[in-house]
Amino acid sequence: MKIKHQLAIFNALTRLLVILILWLMLPILVENVVYRHINNGLLEKKQKFIDHLDRNEINDFIENSDDSTETYSQFSTLHSEFLVLSKSPIKPHQKKVIFTNEYRIIEGEENEYRILQYHFVYENQAYQLEIGSSLGEVNDLTFIIRFFIIIVFVVILFITFLADTFYIEYLLKPFYKIIDTKIRRVNEPEAFDHTPIKARSRDFRELDSVLNQMMDRIAELFKKEKQFISNVSHELLTPIALLKNKFENLLQNDSLDDNAFDKIAGSLRTLDMLKKIINNLLLISRIENNQYAANEDVNFHEIITNLQEDLQDRIDDREIQFLNQMQHDFNFKGNKTLIHILIYNLVTNAIKYNKPNGSIIVADGFVENNYFISITDSGIGMNASQIQNIFNRFARISSDQDGQGLGLAIADSIASFHHIEIKVTSVINEGASFMLLFPEVSKTQ
Repeated sequence: MKIKHQLAIFNALTRLLVILILWLMLPILVENVVYRHINNGLLEKKQKFIDHLDRNEINDFIENSDDSTETYSQFSTLHSEFLVLSKSPIKPHQKKVIFTNEYRIIEGEENEYRILQYHFVYENQAYQLEIGSSLGEVNDLTFIIRFFIIIVFVVILFITFLADTFYIEYLLKPFYKIIDTKIRRVNEPEAFDHTPIKARSRDFRELDSVLNQMMDRIAELFKKEKQFISNVSHELLTPIALLKNKFENLLQNDSLDDNAFDKIAGSLRTLDMLKKIINNLLLISRIENNQYAANEDVNFHEIITNLQEDLQDRIDDREIQFLNQMQHDFNFKGNKTLIHILIYNLVTNAIKYNKPNGSIIVADGFVENNYFISITDSGIGMNASQIQNIFNRFARISSDQDGQGLGLAIADSIASFHHIEIKVTSVINEGASFMLLFPEVSKTQ
């Protein structure tokens, strides 16, 4: 996920947390304000009742009974308010006014009320006055407020998320430009663009300056490494060639006995192996230093066909069945020589570690718009630890086989150079499959 999206999501989550807190707190604040208003109204009604209180008023409530425990009440027609007057025993230190929220059943209907309880004494008789106001409207109002808050906050969240995304995109535009024009060219110091990036942020300008300085040092190191490779090529291969020439001349001497002849021939084989190792290491270094062009049209059908012809003697010698199941014409730009070496090394590896009377299948196809070439053998196979190490230099699957363990290391370097992914699957004693997964491009039949 890109930084701009992460920042936008972080800001959105922060706002969402604030909204959640407000969503929980605001109705409580509203309720407090409403309760204060209701309390004031109840106090006014209580005061009016007390101001007009006399024996006749009380008698209106208790005209039919002298039972001190009996309660007398009156209600509004919609049950939104009620007033209850009841006799009660005198309790010392009792608060005169108490506000509570209670559910009351009035004429068979249960509602929640805000109730004022007022205790007073009239003509040596204690009374409790209860005046209630329905909270149904308050609860409805609280629900409406919560719902409205959710709608408003969701809209605000969406708008601010879009605003953050575009604003962060604007702020990070120099950063992405640095990535595209600078960091992606780290492996191509010769093509590195030292043009300063235009940015209002001092941090981005400083980052651009540091990258330019870093690439200057990398370019210098690349130059020294190429010079070193050139020197190695001259300093090592030249004396090897001289030694080989001298040994070949010694073999022309008729005075040599068989023992001396075998030793010189063995030395020549050792020089050939040393020369091959040096050339392979130099090849890997040149590939990793991007010293090859990759702008040629590569014909995979031609490469596979030529490889089959070149290796037919080795294939026949091992009595291996080679099946070419290539079906697609795929356009790929790369280095034909290196691609040939890549596939050659994989095919020779399949021949080397195959079983007598085994098979090698070369096929191609598409996986999620990615073209692939697979080379599958019926050989000795590999376990998981061997698969992890097969692309290391001088690593060999079996010590019984000849070779220096550089073939797959070269194949891996060539694949990385062309941005090709190599996937390996294998089962012990059943074989292995090497899949070359090419960068996504348009499919051509």
